[in-house]
Amino acid sequence: MGFFLETLFGGLMVGMLYSLVALGFVLIFKASGVFNFAQGAMVLFAALAMARFSEWIPAWTGVQSKLVANVAAFLIAGAIMFVVAWVVERLVLRHLVNQEGATLLMATLGIAYFLEGMGQTLFGNSIYKIDVGMPKDPVMAFESTFQGGILINQEDLIAALIAAALVALLSLFFQKTSTGRALRAVADDHQAAQSIGIPLGRIWVIVWCVAGVVALVAGMIWGSKLGVQFSLSTVALRALPVVILGGLTSVPGAIIGGLIIGVGEKLSEVYIGPHVGGGIEIWFAYVLALLFLLVRPQGLFGEKIIDRV
Repeated sequence: MGFFLETLFGGLMVGMLYSLVALGFVLIFKASGVFNFAQGAMVLFAALAMARFSEWIPAWTGVQSKLVANVAAFLIAGAIMFVVAWVVERLVLRHLVNQEGATLLMATLGIAYFLEGMGQTLFGNSIYKIDVGMPKDPVMAFESTFQGGILINQEDLIAALIAAALVALLSLFFQKTSTGRALRAVADDHQAAQSIGIPLGRIWVIVWCVAGVVALVAGMIWGSKLGVQFSLSTVALRALPVVILGGLTSVPGAIIGGLIIGVGEKLSEVYIGPHVGGGIEIWFAYVLALLFLLVRPQGLFGEKIIDRV
């Protein structure tokens, strides 16, 4: 029982990190109705900015405190992501209002390549580290309850708690604030939202800023775990099955989808993998997403589209 719970907890913690990346996809889709292929590049760009500024600030200012340097780097990286959001709206999205979804999709692809190239130009292309002080040594818990206890990775636990807190705040933002309701209105119908006085440009800037902050937190966590390198942009591919499973329009769906996939990957690899040669964790999420596309393409919590003729 202890080993099962250990595997279950590991899956839940990884699932929360998947949910955090998937949340960026959901935010942009809810505001613009397009799948944002630039999300992975945003995670990479934000992580590069924080990693490099956490190195540069002590050299520039002489500050020796790692905490102060990390906080300052986080704030600067956040400001940079806000500037990126403003530039994207001003130079790209503003000129594509009411265009076809395919046009917006190609625009996000262009933004992705631009951010990857600009990140390399500004911050370099080496492997960098983000050290925010999260403990990396695992600990034993519930030793008095289960024989041998349960091994818990402290870094994964703290990262999962940070992701859960951010997801909860964004859920409240969408449900309880006037700006959140305006975002949902824009997602439903751009023209109708404009007709009742909702400023589309301002809403898109806000949602890209929020998505940028989400990308920064995701980049900080994944960069702390894996190191900041250009393969980090592919972490978004791990979140694709999550948004398919949970639904592209649902913030709770991103959470539930991430937890299901995280737990499913771990349990299938541990209990089924040894009997089939292993490797299930690599393809489990994509097979599950394919099954959902065949049976319920809108996902568990997505809105079912009904066309009336």
